[in-house]
Parts: sequence; structure tokens; C-alpha cells
Amino acid sequence: MSEHLLLAPLLESYFRRRLTKQRNATPATIASYRDALRMLILFAATRLRKKPAALMLEELDRDLILAFLDELEEKRNNTIATRNARLAAIRSFFHHVAAADPASFGVAQRVLTIPIKRAHIEVTHHLIKAEVDALIEAPNPRTPRGRRDRTFLLFLARTGARVSEATGVNANDLQLERPHPQVLLRGKGRRDRVIPIPQDLARALTALLAEHAIANHEPRPIFVGARNERLTRFGATHIVRRAVAQAVTIRPALAQKPISPHIFRHSLAMKLLQSGVDLLTIQAWLGHAQVATTHRYAAADVEMMRKGLEKAGVAGDLGVRFRPNDAVLQLLNSI
Repeated sequence: MSEHLLLAPLLESYFRRRLTKQRNATPATIASYRDALRMLILFAATRLRKKPAALMLEELDRDLILAFLDELEEKRNNTIATRNARLAAIRSFFHHVAAADPASFGVAQRVLTIPIKRAHIEVTHHLIKAEVDALIEAPNPRTPRGRRDRTFLLFLARTGARVSEATGVNANDLQLERPHPQVLLRGKGRRDRVIPIPQDLARALTALLAEHAIANHEPRPIFVGARNERLTRFGATHIVRRAVAQAVTIRPALAQKPISPHIFRHSLAMKLLQSGVDLLTIQAWLGHAQVATTHRYAAADVEMMRKGLEKAGVAGDLGVRFRPNDAVLQLLNSI
């Protein structure tokens, strides 16, 4: 009887068939969705005073899920983005429910009407060109580690790659001999993309490959650690932190910014946007599945402009003639 359908069989078929075989989900996606649904089930079991294995599908109704989402924000202090990520996992499961058990379509449909919550637009942290350059130039070019670090930082800055994409690049993903060099990046959700790389990065990569005696078309990692193994996420973060510690003497403002490998991605996105590159091109470059993700850079850019106008004293009072200084004129001209 579908109105008394146990959750366990549906969860098993969801993870074993829909996510793994039909959707070809990555291990990271599967782990994220598993955690979200585990949290929901434990919440429901506590609220209904039942064992998780005894929960019925219809007990995970719209009201209970809304209460769960409220608890994430109010009691667990989750951000709206995290709340929406949990909801995405729940919606994915109920899409499976609707397909696997048509008699439960009504239950699933009511859950699927729960909207994504709009987050408050915050200024995306990014670095200016001088700060990016200071970080790239911080490592010592006279040591093997310094040359690797410089090339890795340059790679992050010029490609906008995610950390996992940068550390995952092999020599055979590079095409450095072309008139216009390019690299294959293996993105989230198994979405691969090819992006151009500038000549300064191409030269640095060519030198790094030669130093490690790696042929252009070998399936070997180009960024490796002390034991000649593929650079890890932790290792990448350590490279950035070490560069910050050295560059902060030249650029003190770096000490006030939350710098991680990902900030190079934000910085490139903002630079492309401010140079007039359209959002669809930036979306393809960064490997975003939806242009809405890329749109946050445009929203952040507008927000930065708005705050700049407020700081300059522009309140929209038409009765007062405003005479901007050179810096504000440049800002106004960029809008």
C-alpha cells in the first residue's frame, strides 16, 4: 500500500539506482545528499518519536520538511545557501519517489513545491591585480618548491580553476604546443571543459614539465608534493597560506581578506566581468552548471558600486548637485 510505504526501500533504490547508475553522480554529490537525507530522517524520527527504520513516506510531508529547514537556519545557524543545498537533496529524492511510486505522486508533489530561499547578496571577496601578482611572485623562484608554487598560483589565477580541478590536471590534459595553448579541466559533476591559457602560464608549465622530466602527453600529475605524489587540497591551501605570509609585507591589505585557493577563482570572475565579458562566457569558463551561479558575480559587482556610491555620499537627492572626485567619476563611468 503506497500510502504506508516504508522509507528504507525507496532510499536504497534512490542511492543505488537513481544517483549512482542513472544520474552518474560523483562520490561528493552522493555523500552530500546522503548527509542531508540522514539529517532529515533523524529530525523526523525525533519529532515523531519513532525509530528511523519505522518511518513512512507520507510522514515526511511538506510541513515536517519546512520545520526541518527552519531548524537548520534557526538552531543550527546554517546559511541560506546550506539550507538550499539540503533542500536540493530532498527534492532530488522526492523526484525519485514520484517516478518510482506513482501512487505517491501527491506526497512528492507537495514537497517539490517548497521554494528555494533567496539569499541576501553579499560582496564576493576577491583580489585586485596587484594583490594577485604579489601572491604569485612571493615564492622563491630559485628553489624547486618555489617554482612549483609560483606555477600553481599562476595556474589558479589565470584559469579560475577549482582546487580539485587544478590538482587533478595531468600533463596529457595540456596542449601547450598549439598557437593558442589550452587545458582540459575536469569539473564538478563530471562536467569537463577546455579553457585557454595565456602565454605566461604556458611558459611556466612548460618549464615545470621539463624540470620534472614529464612528457607533454603523459597521464602524470603536473603539480606534486614532496613525495612526488599528486598535490592534495591541503597542500594547495598550504601553498596559498605560505604565499600570503610572504606577500603581506608588500600588500598589508591581504591580512584583512579571507584568502584561500578559491579566491583566485572569484578574482578572475570579477576581472572578466569588469572587462565586459558576458555572463554566458564566464559561465562556460568557470564550469557553472547554471548561469544563476555566475550571476552572483554581477550582483556582487553592482553591490560594490552601490556601496561605493553610498560611501561617496550619493543619496539620490536630486536637489543637490554632486561633484564627484576622480575616483568616484571612474566608478560612475563603470556602471
